[in-house]
Amino acid sequence: MQLQTLIDEPRIYIGYDEQNQWLYADWKGEHTQDSSQECCLLLLDSLRARPCAKVLNDNSSITRTTVELTEWGAWWLQEMRRAGLQYVAWVFPRDFAARQATEKVLGYITQPTVGAFDDVASAYVWLQQQPVRPI
Repeated sequence: MQLQTLIDEPRIYIGYDEQNQWLYADWKGEHTQDSSQECCLLLLDSLRARPCAKVLNDNSSITRTTVELTEWGAWWLQEMRRAGLQYVAWVFPRDFAARQATEKVLGYITQPTVGAFDDVASAYVWLQQQPVRPI
């Protein structure tokens, strides 16, 4: 993946993949509800700056999370969809408790289309195969 760096912080890296025309978000370390919301806003800003229909959301470097889907999260997903998001390839955290929290959240998401994966390679292939619908 050749990425143009948009955000590079200790908690999250966001890059734009020109070849595939999608954002790659690499979440790192421990995340609370507050830090997750801050990073979600960075991701929304990145999507608005580099409009695209797909995000590869890599949580494999998350060591702990206490995230729950809230009204704020529903608002954020709606804003992401308004910005053009159609597909998210979501890579689970390696930590079992963090994975369980992520699985619970993903169970509530109906839009955009989300594919869940254990590794980046599988997520990458799936995301490449998703047809972008005209907006």
